[in-house]
Amino acid sequence: MRKKVKDIIKMLEADGWYLKNQRGSHRQYSHQTKPGKVTVPDHGKNHELDHFVVASILKQADLK
Repeated sequence: MRKKVKDIIKMLEADGWYLKNQRGSHRQYSHQTKPGKVTVPDHGKNHELDHFVVASILKQADLK
């Protein structure tokens, strides 16, 4: 279940997550009603994230 960074970002933004902060190659997203934050490593929009990273992001965002 590898996904590209741009696809993960589209999924998060479609669910209401917005970019709160960016440090280097890591983007942090927040949500108006969901607690916590979601960190997405951004090493290029076409970079594919490993399945365990994708699973962790989806779990943090409560999308899984």
